[in-house]
Amino acid sequence: MSDAPTRPAEAGPAAPTRSNAVVAVLALAGIVVSLMQTLVIPIVPELPKLLNASASNTAWAVTATLLAAAVATPVVGRLGDMFGKRRMLLVSIVLLVSGSVVCALADSLVPMIIGRALQGLAAAVVPLGISIMRDVLPAERLAGSTALMSASLGVGGALGLPAAAFVADKWDWHLLFWASAVLGVVAFLLVLTVVPESKVRTGGRFDLVGSLGLSAGLVSLLLAVSKGADWGWTSGTTLGLGTAAVVILLVWGWWELRSPQPLVDLRTTAKKQVLFTNLASVALGFSMFAMSLVLPQLLQLPEQTGYGLGKSMLTVGLVLAPQGLVMMAMSAVSAAVTRAKGPKVTLMIGALIVATGYGLNIVLMSEVWHLILVSCVIGAGVGFTYGALPALIMGAVDPSQTGAANSLNTLMRSLGTSFASALAGVILAQMTTDFGGYALPSENGFKVVMAIGAGAALLAFAVAAFIPRRRTATEDPTDGPGATAEVAAAKA
Repeated sequence: MSDAPTRPAEAGPAAPTRSNAVVAVLALAGIVVSLMQTLVIPIVPELPKLLNASASNTAWAVTATLLAAAVATPVVGRLGDMFGKRRMLLVSIVLLVSGSVVCALADSLVPMIIGRALQGLAAAVVPLGISIMRDVLPAERLAGSTALMSASLGVGGALGLPAAAFVADKWDWHLLFWASAVLGVVAFLLVLTVVPESKVRTGGRFDLVGSLGLSAGLVSLLLAVSKGADWGWTSGTTLGLGTAAVVILLVWGWWELRSPQPLVDLRTTAKKQVLFTNLASVALGFSMFAMSLVLPQLLQLPEQTGYGLGKSMLTVGLVLAPQGLVMMAMSAVSAAVTRAKGPKVTLMIGALIVATGYGLNIVLMSEVWHLILVSCVIGAGVGFTYGALPALIMGAVDPSQTGAANSLNTLMRSLGTSFASALAGVILAQMTTDFGGYALPSENGFKVVMAIGAGAALLAFAVAAFIPRRRTATEDPTDGPGATAEVAAAKA
């Protein structure tokens, strides 16, 4: 028996050929949005000179995207459930294109920050795409399709880094953002012509107070976490923002529990399957960041340190690119395991693979091929986990809540990544070695961060063990969009 509510018969499955096109277009949209996250990395060291601003101020080009994504993801997910997931997907892509054009025209700090914030507002594309898949695809296609859509986050990031590094090295940096705008327009047109609108809606009134409260709480929390190292962890600003975040989120929770149409249904998120899946997502988000922080630094640090490899940013991108391909390949394996054993097992296997990758990195970090191997192993684990998480969420919530539920799960991963960034920054700042009068992160510092990454993956494994073993919508053909009213009645 499935615990996921049956979708209405009128949603109807798409024909096989149409289904393939829908999956391909949604995955492309996910890749385009994930490109936005790595687009600016190759030029971050040059931004102070390019924008005629200090390094601390140009860091807002990254922070603005993080904050905008955190605010937009749950809000846009809820709007998708209410007014149409495809409609909000198109709005998100328009914001991405707008932000890309603003950045492409920018020669100073303020427009760059505005453009990067607009790009961050498009972060809900992947959870929206997964929710659309649940509504319009046949049940037997759901596991593989959602795994592929989830993997698009990593694929776009891994493939985008070498491409962005190459473009930034050979041509004017503005071309990066023009390219992003063109890809966004292509994705918009394909979604408009190929992807059908889901008929599954909640309707009702939008919870404006709840959205403002959650946004204020998240912005306060993420500012404290992401800027704490610059401001000082015991500074009044950091402590004040942290305190404000706790108070605001507590009041927000009180409001949501009493609202007849809440932005986030906290009673649903308290369900055991949803709760432990989200907790595992935080741990996984924490774990995954360690690789993206450690491997590029090991590759770029001077060889004279004894552990750095002295490679260029382009080489860094090429070393990490295979990870994206492995992640995409593993999405199919993840779907097969989910169909056979359930998404809980898939998630636990993925967490163990990620932990194994970090364990390897502790002893294999002296050659380029070592880091390629490590990134591919971790990428394989991520491919498993990214496919399992949406399956677990969708198996526990009503179809009319999938946009908000998937968006909240994506937010949980992002919060884990933000916490990891702060902790890893503190560790690497404290565990240093002197190199020509400059303090560089020490080899032991990197090993500690990798050990913490492995520990976070093992924590995700332990948390996942508490997820109920239930069949989900991806495992039960009668829960697909083609389920008939008679089957639904029989199951009831």
